[in-house]
Amino acid sequence: MKYTLFSFTSLVLCSVSSALEKPNIILILTDDMGFSDLSCYGGEIPTPHIDSLAEQGVKFSQFYNATRCCPTRASLLTGLYQHRAGVGGMTDKKEVSGYQGYINEQSTMISEVLHESGYFNILTGKWHVGWEEGVLPWDRKFDRNLCIHAGGLHYSDQSGGRGKRPIYLNRDEISRDDPRLMPTPSDSQWYGTRLWTRYGLKFAQEAIDKEQPFFWYMPYVAPHFPCMAPEEMVAKYLGKYMEGWDKLRQDRIDRQKQSGLIAEDCQLSERPETVAAWDSLPDEQKQQLDHTMAIYAAMMDEVDRAVGQMIAFLKENGQFENTLFLFMSDNGSSHEGGDLGKFKINKGGRPGDGQSDIFVGTCWANLHNAPFRKSKMFSHEGGSASPLIACWPDGISANPEWITTPAHVIDILPTLVDITGSSYPSERHGHQVFPCDGVSLKSLLSGEGDLDPRPLYWEHFGKAAIRVGDRKLVRYGGRPWELYDLGKDRTETTDLAAAHPDEVNSMLEQWQGWANEVGVFPKP
Repeated sequence: MKYTLFSFTSLVLCSVSSALEKPNIILILTDDMGFSDLSCYGGEIPTPHIDSLAEQGVKFSQFYNATRCCPTRASLLTGLYQHRAGVGGMTDKKEVSGYQGYINEQSTMISEVLHESGYFNILTGKWHVGWEEGVLPWDRKFDRNLCIHAGGLHYSDQSGGRGKRPIYLNRDEISRDDPRLMPTPSDSQWYGTRLWTRYGLKFAQEAIDKEQPFFWYMPYVAPHFPCMAPEEMVAKYLGKYMEGWDKLRQDRIDRQKQSGLIAEDCQLSERPETVAAWDSLPDEQKQQLDHTMAIYAAMMDEVDRAVGQMIAFLKENGQFENTLFLFMSDNGSSHEGGDLGKFKINKGGRPGDGQSDIFVGTCWANLHNAPFRKSKMFSHEGGSASPLIACWPDGISANPEWITTPAHVIDILPTLVDITGSSYPSERHGHQVFPCDGVSLKSLLSGEGDLDPRPLYWEHFGKAAIRVGDRKLVRYGGRPWELYDLGKDRTETTDLAAAHPDEVNSMLEQWQGWANEVGVFPKP
C-alpha cells in the first residue's frame, strides 16, 4: 500500500509570508481534554485566551489524534503512525516492533528536523514516548527541558504513585522540592501547569536573547487524572455543575450548532447506559460530582491562563506576530475511574489537593466529549477527535469559518517542515528514516487549497478504525465492525454495516493492508 510523502512546495500563506523570518513555534498539547471543553468548541468553561488564538487564526472541526497519550505523542513528534514509530501501545516494552514501547531509530522528531534549521528547541511537561537511551529529550535535540517521563504529576507534595515520578531539568534528575522549581524563594510548593509555563517562558527568553527562532513543545499534564487544582481556582466553579451532565451536554451541542462546528441536523449521542440520569441522583451525590467537575474546570482554566501568559510575554518581546501557535489534545476525555468517577480525599485535606485522588469518570467524560460517543482509548469520535487551533498573525489570515477537511496528528511534522523550509532527512544515525505518513496542512492554513483525498487509520489494543471520505469503519474490543457516514452522522448514531456488507469488507481489507504495513500485526 502506497502513502504520499508530503510536499515541500513553497505555498504562500499570506502575501508577506515569503519574506518572513522563520516563525517561533509553540505546540501545546493537553492531556485527556475533551473535544468540547474549550468555549470556542462549545464548552461552558471560559477559555478566553485560547479562544483569542482561534479568532485570530483558524480552527479545525475534524482533526484527529491517535486515541491515547503515548501513541498520539509518538505520531505527533514523528509524523508517523504510532506503530511504525514503535509505540502502538504504551511504553511497556514488548518484543514486537510496532509495540516496542519507545520511539525507534528509524523515526526522526520535529525537534531534530528543526534543529538543522537553526531552531532553539524547548520541552516543558510530559514526555511519555519512552525513556530509553536515544529517546531522551536531550538526545532528540531539545536544547532545554523541564519534564517528567510520564504524566499525572500536578503538585510538588503529591502523594501516590504518580507523585513519585522524577523531574528532569535539562539532563539532571532533580528533587521535586528543589528550590529552583519554586515560584519564589519563600514558596514551598509548586503547581504543575504554572511550573511548566514558567520554565518554558524562561527558556523562550533565552532563545530570544540568542536571536534564534524557538520551537517550544508544551505537553501539559492537565487535565489528566488525578484531578488537582489550586483551591481558589476550584472555588470559582463550585455549584456551576449542579445542572448536571444531561442538560450541559445539550447546551454544548446547541452552541456547537450555532457556531457551525456541528451540523444543524446532528443528533446528540445517547448517554451511556451505565450512567444514571442526573435528575435520578440524590442531592449529596450531585454535590460531590459538582465538586469533581469544578476541579476539572479549574484545571482547564489554569491552562487557559497559561496561554494568556504566553501571549503577553510574546507581545512584550515583539514576538507574537511571528509566532505560530498550535493547540490540540492527545485524546478524548477519560472514562477511567468508573461510571461516576472517583472521589477520595485524605483526612484533613481538600478535594483537589496533592493528596486527593479524584477522577471524572464516564459520566463527566461524556460531557467533555460531547456530542460524541465513547472516550479516550476508543477509535470512535469521542476518543479520536480533537480540537486544533492554529494562530500565526504574520503568516495565517484569520478565518471565522471552520476548516472541515479531516486531518491528523501525523500531519503536524510535515506542516512545520513545510512552513519553516526545513529538510526531512532520509537517514538518522546510520538508519534509514521512514517517509512521513502525514501531509502538510499548509494549504489548508492558507485557505488556498484542499488536501488530496486519503484514508486515515487507527488501532490501539484492538480498538480500530478507517476513515475513507465521510465513511468510517470502526470497532472496539472483539465486537463487530460498525459503519457510519460522518457527513450525515458525525456522532455515530446509525450503524450502516448490515446494509452495506460489501463496503464493510472492502474497507476492512484496506485497513488490514495498512495494519500489516505499519506493524499492527502481530499484536502482543
